[in-house]
Amino acid sequence: MKLRLGKELYKNRYLYLLLLPTVLYFIIFQYVPMYGVVLAFKEYHIREGILNSPWIGLDNFREVIGQSDFWRAFRNTIIISIGRIALEFPAAIVLALLINEVAGRRLKRVYQTVYTFPHFISWVIVSGIMFNFLSAEGVLNQLIAFLGYEKHPFLTDPDLFRPLIFLSNIWKEVGWSAIIYLAAIAGINPELYEAARVDGANRFQQLRAITWPSIRGTAAILLILAVGSTMNGGFEQVFNLYNAAVYSTGDIIDTYVYRSTFAEGASFGVSTAVGLFKAILNFALLYTANFVVKKLGEEGLV
Repeated sequence: MKLRLGKELYKNRYLYLLLLPTVLYFIIFQYVPMYGVVLAFKEYHIREGILNSPWIGLDNFREVIGQSDFWRAFRNTIIISIGRIALEFPAAIVLALLINEVAGRRLKRVYQTVYTFPHFISWVIVSGIMFNFLSAEGVLNQLIAFLGYEKHPFLTDPDLFRPLIFLSNIWKEVGWSAIIYLAAIAGINPELYEAARVDGANRFQQLRAITWPSIRGTAAILLILAVGSTMNGGFEQVFNLYNAAVYSTGDIIDTYVYRSTFAEGASFGVSTAVGLFKAILNFALLYTANFVVKKLGEEGLV
Protein backbone atom coordinates (compact mmCIF):
# COMPACT_ATOMS: atom_id res chain seq x y z
CA MET A 1 0.00 0.00 0.00
CA LYS A 2 2.78 2.42 0.95
CA LEU A 3 4.76 1.44 -2.15
CA ARG A 4 1.75 2.10 -4.38
CA LEU A 5 1.14 5.48 -2.70
CA GLY A 6 4.80 6.39 -3.18
CA LYS A 7 4.63 5.50 -6.88
CA GLU A 8 1.49 7.59 -7.34
CA LEU A 9 3.10 10.56 -5.59
CA TYR A 10 6.22 10.28 -7.72
CA LYS A 11 4.20 9.82 -10.91
CA ASN A 12 2.19 12.98 -10.28
CA ARG A 13 4.99 14.89 -8.54
CA TYR A 14 4.71 17.93 -10.80
CA LEU A 15 0.99 18.25 -10.17
CA TYR A 16 1.55 18.09 -6.42
CA LEU A 17 4.33 20.64 -6.79
CA LEU A 18 1.85 23.02 -8.44
CA LEU A 19 -0.57 22.35 -5.58
CA LEU A 20 2.05 23.01 -2.90
CA PRO A 21 1.81 26.87 -2.84
CA THR A 22 -1.95 26.69 -2.28
CA VAL A 23 -1.56 24.12 0.50
CA LEU A 24 1.12 26.23 2.17
CA TYR A 25 -1.07 29.32 1.88
CA PHE A 26 -3.97 27.69 3.71
CA ILE A 27 -1.70 26.18 6.35
CA ILE A 28 0.18 29.41 7.08
CA PHE A 29 -2.59 31.98 6.75
CA GLN A 30 -5.75 29.97 7.57
CA TYR A 31 -4.95 27.11 9.95
CA VAL A 32 -1.93 28.33 11.95
CA PRO A 33 -3.65 31.61 13.02
CA MET A 34 -6.64 29.63 14.32
CA TYR A 35 -4.96 29.31 17.72
CA GLY A 36 -5.68 33.04 18.13
CA VAL A 37 -9.36 32.17 18.64
CA VAL A 38 -8.50 31.52 22.30
CA LEU A 39 -8.35 35.31 22.69
CA ALA A 40 -12.14 35.26 22.83
CA PHE A 41 -11.85 33.54 26.20
CA LYS A 42 -8.91 35.55 27.55
CA GLU A 43 -8.03 39.02 28.78
CA TYR A 44 -5.25 39.83 26.37
CA HIS A 45 -2.07 41.39 27.75
CA ILE A 46 0.45 42.32 25.08
CA ARG A 47 3.46 41.61 27.32
CA GLU A 48 2.25 38.14 28.22
CA GLY A 49 1.16 37.20 24.71
CA ILE A 50 -1.80 35.12 23.61
CA LEU A 51 -0.93 31.87 25.35
CA ASN A 52 0.06 33.38 28.72
CA SER A 53 -2.79 35.88 29.04
CA PRO A 54 -5.29 34.97 31.79
CA TRP A 55 -8.46 33.03 31.02
CA ILE A 56 -11.73 34.89 31.72
CA GLY A 57 -14.28 32.42 30.38
CA LEU A 58 -17.24 33.97 28.58
CA ASP A 59 -16.79 37.51 29.90
CA ASN A 60 -15.90 38.88 26.44
CA PHE A 61 -19.10 37.42 25.00
CA ARG A 62 -21.15 38.92 27.83
CA GLU A 63 -19.62 42.31 27.15
CA VAL A 64 -20.46 42.05 23.44
CA ILE A 65 -24.04 40.99 24.08
CA GLY A 66 -24.50 43.97 26.39
CA GLN A 67 -23.53 46.53 23.72
CA SER A 68 -26.38 48.15 21.81
CA ASP A 69 -24.02 49.05 18.94
CA PHE A 70 -23.30 45.37 18.38
CA TRP A 71 -26.98 44.49 18.01
CA ARG A 72 -27.46 47.43 15.63
CA ALA A 73 -24.56 46.15 13.53
CA PHE A 74 -25.93 42.61 13.74
CA ARG A 75 -29.34 43.75 12.49
CA ASN A 76 -27.82 45.78 9.67
CA THR A 77 -25.63 42.85 8.62
CA ILE A 78 -28.63 40.55 8.37
CA ILE A 79 -30.70 43.08 6.42
CA ILE A 80 -27.90 43.97 3.99
CA SER A 81 -26.98 40.32 3.42
CA ILE A 82 -30.60 39.33 2.77
CA GLY A 83 -30.86 42.24 0.35
CA ARG A 84 -27.73 41.05 -1.44
CA ILE A 85 -29.14 37.55 -1.82
CA ALA A 86 -32.56 38.82 -2.95
CA LEU A 87 -31.27 41.45 -5.41
CA GLU A 88 -27.65 40.79 -6.34
CA PHE A 89 -27.71 37.00 -6.56
CA PRO A 90 -30.49 36.76 -9.22
CA ALA A 91 -28.94 39.67 -11.17
CA ALA A 92 -25.94 37.54 -12.16
CA ILE A 93 -28.21 34.74 -13.39
CA VAL A 94 -30.36 37.13 -15.41
CA LEU A 95 -27.30 38.78 -16.96
CA ALA A 96 -25.79 35.41 -17.92
CA LEU A 97 -29.05 34.34 -19.55
CA LEU A 98 -29.32 37.63 -21.43
CA ILE A 99 -25.72 37.51 -22.69
CA ASN A 100 -26.27 33.92 -23.78
CA GLU A 101 -29.17 35.08 -25.95
CA VAL A 102 -26.97 37.51 -27.88
CA ALA A 103 -26.60 36.17 -31.40
CA GLY A 104 -23.08 37.19 -32.46
CA ARG A 105 -20.02 35.75 -30.72
CA ARG A 106 -18.06 39.00 -30.95
CA LEU A 107 -20.90 41.06 -29.58
CA LYS A 108 -21.35 38.52 -26.78
CA ARG A 109 -17.67 38.89 -25.86
CA VAL A 110 -17.98 42.67 -25.91
CA TYR A 111 -20.92 42.59 -23.49
CA GLN A 112 -19.12 40.14 -21.22
CA THR A 113 -15.99 42.29 -21.16
CA VAL A 114 -17.93 45.49 -20.47
CA TYR A 115 -19.84 43.97 -17.58
CA THR A 116 -16.79 42.19 -16.14
CA PHE A 117 -14.40 45.16 -16.20
CA PRO A 118 -15.82 46.96 -13.10
CA HIS A 119 -14.84 43.97 -10.96
CA PHE A 120 -11.19 44.96 -11.35
CA ILE A 121 -11.79 48.49 -10.03
CA SER A 122 -11.10 48.70 -6.30
CA TRP A 123 -13.77 49.93 -3.91
CA VAL A 124 -11.51 52.86 -3.03
CA ILE A 125 -11.79 54.13 -6.61
CA VAL A 126 -15.51 53.29 -6.85
CA SER A 127 -16.22 55.15 -3.61
CA GLY A 128 -14.27 58.15 -4.93
CA ILE A 129 -16.39 58.16 -8.07
CA MET A 130 -19.56 57.95 -6.02
CA PHE A 131 -18.45 60.76 -3.72
CA ASN A 132 -17.70 63.01 -6.70
CA PHE A 133 -21.07 62.17 -8.22
CA LEU A 134 -23.32 62.13 -5.15
CA SER A 135 -21.74 64.53 -2.64
CA ALA A 136 -23.23 67.92 -1.77
CA GLU A 137 -21.18 69.56 -4.52
CA GLY A 138 -21.21 66.53 -6.79
CA VAL A 139 -22.43 66.28 -10.37
CA LEU A 140 -25.92 65.05 -9.48
CA ASN A 141 -26.59 67.78 -6.91
CA GLN A 142 -25.20 70.41 -9.26
CA LEU A 143 -27.68 69.23 -11.89
CA ILE A 144 -30.52 69.25 -9.36
CA ALA A 145 -29.63 72.81 -8.32
CA PHE A 146 -29.39 73.88 -11.95
CA LEU A 147 -32.93 72.60 -12.53
CA GLY A 148 -34.15 74.69 -9.59
CA TYR A 149 -34.60 71.96 -7.01
CA GLU A 150 -33.07 71.64 -3.55
CA LYS A 151 -29.92 69.57 -3.19
CA HIS A 152 -30.17 66.24 -1.38
CA PRO A 153 -27.52 64.70 0.91
CA PHE A 154 -27.41 61.32 -0.83
CA LEU A 155 -24.34 60.01 1.00
CA THR A 156 -25.55 61.01 4.47
CA ASP A 157 -29.14 59.86 4.07
CA PRO A 158 -29.58 56.62 6.10
CA ASP A 159 -32.59 55.60 4.00
CA LEU A 160 -30.56 55.73 0.78
CA PHE A 161 -27.41 54.01 2.02
CA ARG A 162 -28.59 50.43 1.53
CA PRO A 163 -29.99 51.02 -1.98
CA LEU A 164 -26.66 52.63 -2.91
CA ILE A 165 -24.85 49.59 -1.51
CA PHE A 166 -26.95 47.18 -3.55
CA LEU A 167 -26.83 49.18 -6.80
CA SER A 168 -23.09 49.84 -6.66
CA ASN A 169 -22.28 46.21 -5.91
CA ILE A 170 -24.53 45.00 -8.74
CA TRP A 171 -22.76 47.38 -11.13
CA LYS A 172 -19.33 46.26 -9.97
CA GLU A 173 -19.74 42.50 -9.48
CA VAL A 174 -22.66 41.25 -11.56
CA GLY A 175 -20.53 40.63 -14.66
CA TRP A 176 -17.89 38.74 -12.71
CA SER A 177 -20.51 36.60 -10.96
CA ALA A 178 -22.17 35.82 -14.30
CA ILE A 179 -18.98 34.17 -15.61
CA ILE A 180 -19.69 30.98 -13.66
CA TYR A 181 -23.19 30.70 -15.14
CA LEU A 182 -21.90 31.44 -18.64
CA ALA A 183 -19.35 28.64 -18.22
CA ALA A 184 -22.13 26.28 -17.14
CA ILE A 185 -24.25 27.34 -20.13
CA ALA A 186 -21.30 26.76 -22.47
CA GLY A 187 -21.21 23.13 -21.33
CA ILE A 188 -24.78 22.42 -22.45
CA ASN A 189 -25.01 20.04 -25.39
CA PRO A 190 -26.00 22.12 -28.51
CA GLU A 191 -28.00 19.16 -29.80
CA LEU A 192 -30.56 19.80 -27.05
CA TYR A 193 -31.29 23.23 -28.51
CA GLU A 194 -31.41 21.83 -32.03
CA ALA A 195 -33.94 19.21 -30.99
CA ALA A 196 -35.99 21.85 -29.20
CA ARG A 197 -36.03 24.08 -32.30
CA VAL A 198 -37.14 21.13 -34.43
CA ASP A 199 -40.02 20.60 -31.99
CA GLY A 200 -41.02 24.25 -32.44
CA ALA A 201 -39.78 25.64 -29.11
CA ASN A 202 -39.13 29.39 -29.09
CA ARG A 203 -36.18 31.07 -27.31
CA PHE A 204 -38.03 31.49 -24.02
CA GLN A 205 -39.19 27.87 -24.02
CA GLN A 206 -35.64 26.71 -24.71
CA LEU A 207 -34.40 28.84 -21.82
CA ARG A 208 -37.01 27.43 -19.47
CA ALA A 209 -36.69 23.79 -20.52
CA ILE A 210 -32.96 23.49 -21.28
CA THR A 211 -30.82 26.41 -20.09
CA TRP A 212 -32.23 26.94 -16.63
CA PRO A 213 -32.38 23.22 -15.64
CA SER A 214 -28.76 22.87 -16.79
CA ILE A 215 -27.46 25.69 -14.58
CA ARG A 216 -29.83 25.19 -11.64
CA GLY A 217 -27.34 22.99 -9.79
CA THR A 218 -24.63 25.65 -10.16
CA ALA A 219 -27.03 28.31 -8.91
CA ALA A 220 -27.92 26.13 -5.91
CA ILE A 221 -24.26 25.74 -4.88
CA LEU A 222 -23.59 29.46 -5.25
CA LEU A 223 -26.72 30.21 -3.24
CA ILE A 224 -25.49 27.94 -0.45
CA LEU A 225 -22.15 29.79 -0.40
CA ALA A 226 -23.94 33.15 -0.41
CA VAL A 227 -26.10 32.15 2.55
CA GLY A 228 -22.99 30.84 4.32
CA SER A 229 -21.45 34.30 3.99
CA THR A 230 -24.45 36.13 5.40
CA MET A 231 -22.60 37.49 8.42
CA ASN A 232 -19.80 39.00 6.32
CA GLY A 233 -21.88 41.81 4.85
CA GLY A 234 -19.17 43.17 2.52
CA PHE A 235 -16.63 45.01 4.67
CA GLU A 236 -14.57 46.68 1.94
CA GLN A 237 -17.56 48.19 0.19
CA VAL A 238 -19.34 49.40 3.32
CA PHE A 239 -16.14 50.69 4.93
CA ASN A 240 -15.31 52.87 1.93
CA LEU A 241 -18.84 54.24 1.55
CA TYR A 242 -20.28 54.67 5.03
CA ASN A 243 -19.92 57.53 7.50
CA ALA A 244 -21.16 58.40 10.97
CA ALA A 245 -24.44 59.76 9.60
CA VAL A 246 -25.49 56.35 8.24
CA TYR A 247 -24.38 54.12 11.13
CA SER A 248 -28.03 53.40 11.92
CA THR A 249 -28.52 51.54 8.64
CA GLY A 250 -24.99 50.92 7.34
CA ASP A 251 -22.83 49.82 10.26
CA ILE A 252 -22.24 46.05 9.92
CA ILE A 253 -20.43 43.64 12.20
CA ASP A 254 -17.10 43.89 10.38
CA THR A 255 -17.05 47.70 10.42
CA TYR A 256 -18.18 47.64 14.05
CA VAL A 257 -15.26 45.35 14.95
CA TYR A 258 -12.81 47.49 13.00
CA ARG A 259 -14.00 50.72 14.58
CA SER A 260 -14.21 49.36 18.11
CA THR A 261 -10.76 47.75 17.89
CA PHE A 262 -8.69 50.41 16.13
CA ALA A 263 -10.63 53.63 16.66
CA GLU A 264 -12.21 53.25 20.08
CA GLY A 265 -9.53 51.05 21.66
CA ALA A 266 -11.62 48.02 22.65
CA SER A 267 -9.86 44.85 23.79
CA PHE A 268 -8.70 42.28 21.28
CA GLY A 269 -10.55 39.64 23.28
CA VAL A 270 -13.89 41.35 22.63
CA SER A 271 -13.13 41.71 18.92
CA THR A 272 -12.14 38.04 18.69
CA ALA A 273 -15.34 37.06 20.47
CA VAL A 274 -17.37 38.94 17.87
CA GLY A 275 -15.43 37.26 15.06
CA LEU A 276 -15.95 33.81 16.58
CA PHE A 277 -19.65 34.51 17.04
CA LYS A 278 -19.91 35.53 13.38
CA ALA A 279 -18.01 32.44 12.19
CA ILE A 280 -20.27 30.09 14.16
CA LEU A 281 -23.39 31.71 12.70
CA ASN A 282 -21.98 31.52 9.18
CA PHE A 283 -21.26 27.82 9.65
CA ALA A 284 -24.78 27.19 10.95
CA LEU A 285 -26.31 29.09 8.02
CA LEU A 286 -24.11 27.24 5.53
CA TYR A 287 -25.08 23.85 6.95
CA THR A 288 -28.78 24.80 7.03
CA ALA A 289 -28.76 26.10 3.45
CA ASN A 290 -26.99 22.96 2.25
CA PHE A 291 -29.54 20.77 4.07
CA VAL A 292 -32.51 22.67 2.58
CA VAL A 293 -31.07 22.57 -0.96
CA LYS A 294 -30.49 18.82 -0.74
CA LYS A 295 -34.05 18.33 0.51
CA LEU A 296 -35.26 20.22 -2.57
CA GLY A 297 -33.55 17.69 -4.82
CA GLU A 298 -30.23 19.36 -5.64
CA GLU A 299 -26.82 17.87 -4.88
CA GLY A 300 -25.55 20.57 -2.53
CA LEU A 301 -21.96 20.82 -1.34
CA VAL A 302 -21.59 17.41 0.34
